[in-house]
Amino acid sequence: MNKRQVQNMLLLMASGGPVELTCPMASAKKLARLAFFAQQLGYEYADVRLGGARNTVVMLLVPDPGPVARARAAQTWAQYPNAGDGVSLPPVVPDALELLRARIKFDLTGRHSEKQRLVYAVLAVGVGSLVVGLNTGGESAFLVAGMLWGSCLSLLAVAFTLGRRRNATYAARLKAAGFTPVTDENGRLRYLPPGARTPGNPFTSGPYGRSAQS
Repeated sequence: MNKRQVQNMLLLMASGGPVELTCPMASAKKLARLAFFAQQLGYEYADVRLGGARNTVVMLLVPDPGPVARARAAQTWAQYPNAGDGVSLPPVVPDALELLRARIKFDLTGRHSEKQRLVYAVLAVGVGSLVVGLNTGGESAFLVAGMLWGSCLSLLAVAFTLGRRRNATYAARLKAAGFTPVTDENGRLRYLPPGARTPGNPFTSGPYGRSAQS
């Protein structure tokens, strides 16, 4: 995260409407820092998804009309009147940053249910193995496809187990901080802060401002 990224975000937030930040090669920690500064200035982290381009992540920030958020934003601007320069920013609170990072990581990896992710992965591995086997040609084509399919499934099982444990760690951290598990209209599990509404799909609410971050 650099000065220009923060400046772009604050310029979009000045409109008072929802903001999408498009961040190539963005880590969850980098996104969490951007979301933290947005929260200090009257906005709230809403969601995150993978973008169309490779290694691109899109984070959605929305205005927080609550009195606590309004008071916090007013106090932050009073203490840091030059925050718009992207440098004169309030110090990061480590605990708040870690909670945002946990939410972002969970939202990125929990977009589908575990059963859905497993089905998609098995189908992809099966089709890929069959294509490789057929391209090999000869009588051994199906043998090669079967061996490749078995090896890929073993690796998939390991990755699935590690991902499940990682998400369980994020979920436990969020629950301990008072976040509530909710399921949206698409069956997607998310963790929301106390008092937040059960979400639909915030990315389908309309076109938002976009900022390409590098």
